[in-house]
Amino acid sequence: MINKKLKVGNVPNLRFPEFTEEWETKKLGEILEFKNGINATKEQYGSGYKFINVLDILNNEFITHDKIIGSVNVNEEIIDKFPVNYGDILFQRSSETREEVGTTSVYLDKDKTATFGGFVIRGKKNGEYEPIFLNKSLKTDLVRNQITSKSGGSTRYNIGQEILASVTLYFPSLNEQTKIASFLSLIDSRIQTQNKIIEELKLLKNTLSKKIISGQLKFKDKNGNNFPEWVSKELAEVMSVPEKIKSKNIDKSRLLTVKLHLKGVSQNDNTNTLSLGATNYFIRKKGQFIYGKQNLFNGAFGIIPDEFDGFLSSGDVPALDIKHSKINTAYLIYFLGRVDFYKRLEDLAAGSGSKRIHETTLLGIKIDFPTIEEQHKIASFLLSIDGKIEIETNILQKLERQKTYFLANLFI
Repeated sequence: MINKKLKVGNVPNLRFPEFTEEWETKKLGEILEFKNGINATKEQYGSGYKFINVLDILNNEFITHDKIIGSVNVNEEIIDKFPVNYGDILFQRSSETREEVGTTSVYLDKDKTATFGGFVIRGKKNGEYEPIFLNKSLKTDLVRNQITSKSGGSTRYNIGQEILASVTLYFPSLNEQTKIASFLSLIDSRIQTQNKIIEELKLLKNTLSKKIISGQLKFKDKNGNNFPEWVSKELAEVMSVPEKIKSKNIDKSRLLTVKLHLKGVSQNDNTNTLSLGATNYFIRKKGQFIYGKQNLFNGAFGIIPDEFDGFLSSGDVPALDIKHSKINTAYLIYFLGRVDFYKRLEDLAAGSGSKRIHETTLLGIKIDFPTIEEQHKIASFLLSIDGKIEIETNILQKLERQKTYFLANLFI
């Protein structure tokens, strides 16, 4: 590839060296014929012909017959009026957010026809273009801004056929379209493979965690012998309520929040409209266990990292000291972090309005404890899988950054 930034004319910043001609502009209405989809009754859904809806567009870079989730029971005459064939573009007609309205996917099944729903606009192939190239072009900032800026509505954002037909795009020769499409498809394929690697590692970790907790998978000590049987103990034996030190000066930039679904502890960025009022805030220390009283059972807990030492949280986001001689911190998080475990904790929440799990209730929960030596082995084993997941996730993020860069520079 060569950089075309210094060249004059309708050419992208990056280009394959064998292509030199300027790109030409076309209206979307010159190459696509638009039609709104089927509005069926609820009784018609669930069987019949494959039926493309909004979720298919949002969840798939491209759509094939086998990927389609839903179906609709209509006669062949309707199917003949509302077909989706290879190369057709599908648009999301309506959305609660301006950012999603007009989102696209492309139908790439050469063998099977589908149909489409009322919240979808189909662009029937009516001109010469490479389908993957066009779909990618429709995702560039230049095109997305044209679509979203013209969307309207009071409670939902909508686009119509006239808006789509008026959108201007730049097109190179068909050969160059094909080369760009092939290159970006290669990156998409690599991203798909990388996602699969990560999902398989997460599944492996989940499966092995369950086997460890259930006793199906056991570790040996340094002499090759089995560790002692696990003992049921209250969390109070390994954690305690620290001295509560109120902060005299409350700096909003030093407030902590605990994210749901085990997403960790972070600085609270939603403080602009926060009214401190009479709320007491307490100083928290690195290495403490911290959780949200109202969302412990939604995975709102974690360990305070070093960079948040001395930060603050309210009484609804309490912290507990960990007795490191009795519990391995990583093992504690792995044990509590099983979804089927922390979801059950909702039964312990008390209160008439917003239910909470207080410190004393949490510390009264019993869990199974192996010896500290076995905890270290379990934690080390699972941390090694987490390390592999992190490496593969970094590779995925790099690929996604590359894709974003090429989308911004291979198109005008």
